[in-house]
Amino acid sequence: MMFKEFLDRLLAPAPPILPDEDARLALTALLVRLARSDHAYDDMERDRIDRILGRRFGLDIGAVQILREQGEALEAEAPDTVRFTRAIKDAVPYEDRIGVVESLWQVALADGQRDDSEDALIRLAANLLGVNDVDSAKARQRAETQA
Repeated sequence: MMFKEFLDRLLAPAPPILPDEDARLALTALLVRLARSDHAYDDMERDRIDRILGRRFGLDIGAVQILREQGEALEAEAPDTVRFTRAIKDAVPYEDRIGVVESLWQVALADGQRDDSEDALIRLAANLLGVNDVDSAKARQRAETQA
């Protein structure tokens, strides 16, 4: 398993603060998990993830594609969203976690449709990331204006 060591660290009872590179990978896998949650992971969602990663981390398209592909592989191996998202919470400052929720909404809205499974996953992720309802709603509103 390519990501076994990473997942073992991420899902440990008291995960260490993630280095930036690992935090990027965890966020990417979460974005992919959201995009796949409606069982329709398409080019629009991949493109939106690529743009988010490029903008958020200042990466060129080649680095973005590699990161997304690694995130896709990690997402496929990651056991559950709960522990995975809590690990991101421990590694990422609150303001950046609001940005994570906004990014999730951007991916969910990439295909122009709201899906119940995507909405449910975003609500769960926001809660597990420790982002309050007001900040989560504002993040959704910002994402809707960009969609």
